[in-house]
Amino acid sequence: MLRLAWARSSSKNSRVDPARLLSIVLLGGDNKSHSPEQSRDISGLTPPPASDKSPSLLSPRTSQYCFSMTSRASLSMASGSEGQGSPPSTPQRPPNRLGQERSPYLLQHAHNPVDWYPWGQEAFDKARSEDKPIFLSVGYSTCHWCHVMERESFEDEEIGKTLSDNFVCIKVDREERPDVDKVYMTFVQATSGGGGWPMSVWLTPDLRPFIGGTYFPPKDSGRRPGLKTVLTRIMEQWQDNREALESSGERVIEALKKGTSIAANPGETPPPAHDVANRCFVQLAHSYEEEYGGFRDAPKFPSPVNLMFLMSFWSVNRSSTEGSEALQMTLHTLRMMALGGIHDHVAQGFHRYSTDSSWHVPHFEKMLYDQAQLAVAYISAFQVSGEQVFADVARDILLYVSRDLSDKSGGFYSAEDADSLPAAGGSEKREGAFCVWMGSEVRELLPVVVEGATGGATEADIFMHHYGVKEQGNVDMEQDPHGELQGQNVLIVRYSVELTAARFGLSVAKVSELLASARAKMAEVRKSRPAPHLDTKMLASWNGLMLSGFARVGAVLDDKALLERAVQAAGFLKEHLWDAERQIMLRSCYRGDEMEVEQGVSPIAGFLDDYAYVICGLLDLYEATLQPEWLRWGEELQDRQDLLFWDAEGGGYYCSDPTDPTVLLRLKQDQDGAEPSANSVSALNLLRLSHYTGRKDWSQRSQQLLAAFSDRLTRVPIALPEMVRGLMANHYTLKQIVICGQRDAPDTSSLLATVNSLFLPHKVLMLADGETEGYLYQHLPILSSLTCQGGSATAYVCEDFTCALPVTDPQELRRLLLE
Repeated sequence: MLRLAWARSSSKNSRVDPARLLSIVLLGGDNKSHSPEQSRDISGLTPPPASDKSPSLLSPRTSQYCFSMTSRASLSMASGSEGQGSPPSTPQRPPNRLGQERSPYLLQHAHNPVDWYPWGQEAFDKARSEDKPIFLSVGYSTCHWCHVMERESFEDEEIGKTLSDNFVCIKVDREERPDVDKVYMTFVQATSGGGGWPMSVWLTPDLRPFIGGTYFPPKDSGRRPGLKTVLTRIMEQWQDNREALESSGERVIEALKKGTSIAANPGETPPPAHDVANRCFVQLAHSYEEEYGGFRDAPKFPSPVNLMFLMSFWSVNRSSTEGSEALQMTLHTLRMMALGGIHDHVAQGFHRYSTDSSWHVPHFEKMLYDQAQLAVAYISAFQVSGEQVFADVARDILLYVSRDLSDKSGGFYSAEDADSLPAAGGSEKREGAFCVWMGSEVRELLPVVVEGATGGATEADIFMHHYGVKEQGNVDMEQDPHGELQGQNVLIVRYSVELTAARFGLSVAKVSELLASARAKMAEVRKSRPAPHLDTKMLASWNGLMLSGFARVGAVLDDKALLERAVQAAGFLKEHLWDAERQIMLRSCYRGDEMEVEQGVSPIAGFLDDYAYVICGLLDLYEATLQPEWLRWGEELQDRQDLLFWDAEGGGYYCSDPTDPTVLLRLKQDQDGAEPSANSVSALNLLRLSHYTGRKDWSQRSQQLLAAFSDRLTRVPIALPEMVRGLMANHYTLKQIVICGQRDAPDTSSLLATVNSLFLPHKVLMLADGETEGYLYQHLPILSSLTCQGGSATAYVCEDFTCALPVTDPQELRRLLLE
């Protein structure tokens, strides 16, 4: 629809056809041999997950392997440097304006021979006063193809001069300014059929886009023009056909405003939850890959939103064939991911995605938002199945985050890069260099002959058999188009511990001990390797997701250390990313040179996801700790979110401040992708808060939000599985589980442990401790009528505070909750 709107917006009477110019100039925008990190498709079809490599490069390969437990080796892994450009031996130029910024991505470009500006009024004023087009470049610090384009083009003196002399050049960190990124990515997708990062867009001085693409090589390649040619052609068209460019840009923005509008019709109600959930299940089942799990062949992404929906779908369809299938898809996918190379078997955590269908060869970047959502998915799978392995993986993820992505202030860093310098030396970074192994390295590290092993096998023989390590490397050429992994091995569990033990005539205990010891030795070796770049930016939204991760896992495992870390994270958010004076969340803060927390010169106000994810984290933290101060702050943040982003006419929340004149499109994100849509998260936040506060207006607002997305939910619910969960929660009514008792008393703890052991997606948990002046009693006076029975902690399971008979026995409570 949007591409059609673009075509219709191009006047036949114009001296230049912008759509034709787009196809001539921007063949690199949909480049299949050098692909950017892909963005979502806004066409209304099932969107592809975000990617950092071209699917055309990533042919699937199959391999057979069985399950083995993952390592929980404790180690202190080195954190990477802030720089990601030229090697240290190269003399750096004096910094440009980006040297004053705090974003790691912007600082990576601070020594380019490009007159970069950050997004802001200074750049806009320059473009208007000098009457120049704007070149907008958007990326993020751990983006592989952003590094490539910087190295090839933005470090090039000739290209730098061309850009600086003829354009006002603006560099944007998409993680700092998702509002800017969303607007221009929408334009690029609508006009080229694809999108991703690095994103390259040319704008008029009044910020209207007229040409856009993604990665461009510096020079022409075959039929694809390079950046030098693109710049020359745009300069020519700006001089000779400017009016047509400007008018077409204006028309496409107007078309996008109409095409991206999301609003409920007057009197519209949400679609039927049962029908939408069934359709979402069918669409996911259709895209499911049976052999290794996941929801496409290759590249293959974790997609936690899909897995959480399927477990929720199972919870209300336990006795049906569809429910069983949903659970099987979820657990098989999570098992295969845990076995695969996407899972770091040496230092824990998960890489961004797998380039093949068997989860073997990953894109080695590690993102905070993936760790957060996967921790919740794995601990939910533990609740559902009772299989200890899922709890172990959840704990491992949090071990990695605590060790490698944690700031002493309590905040969490954003990401670790995929690229790093090879351990063997060299000035050019390679993807995965920090993580992969040569067979000779493993043999040198593990030379000891294992007593009693068949054939005099060494530790290396056993380890290499179990983890698929080959002398010549185990990465197929199809997964290594640039030859960066030649002769290297990505660890992947090929056999269960039982099968490996049988193969070498050893006990399972002996093999488990040997593998754990080997992983610990390998972890020590990795500490000595050049570490990948660490993005020490701390985002409110992603910290909110991680807060949920620590709170949920800590509650299920009754792990006090994890819960203390969750409380520390919430304290960090309140201290460093909540502006109490202005009553707003801030988007980001940064690790300073002295390891202190810093803000930028002009702190960025928070966006919708900053509020929604933090509110969700606070609600999860309350249920984990039962400390009402977190509910109180969550209510306060929801009021601010409503004031800043709610669309009173059409329903739903705008992604950013709708009054900001520099943001041309007022967008409501309509896809749960690598991160869930903030509207999806808000649908359930509002419902949960309405039960904690007694505020019916929030329950009604949740319904209005769902009604605004009715069309999307009805047609392609697979695009919004997290919102479907919110729709289901509205339909099935949240159970209110009230525990009467003292928080730290053993009988109270036993009842709470029972609740936390179960996957209950449609519930709110609260503690009635008798403090009638406290937060919950003031909001819910009915709590005063719920009391302990016979002096023992007592559980009440209620709907709309119509309660079943009270129970004091944990097993009786379990039975009641599973009815």
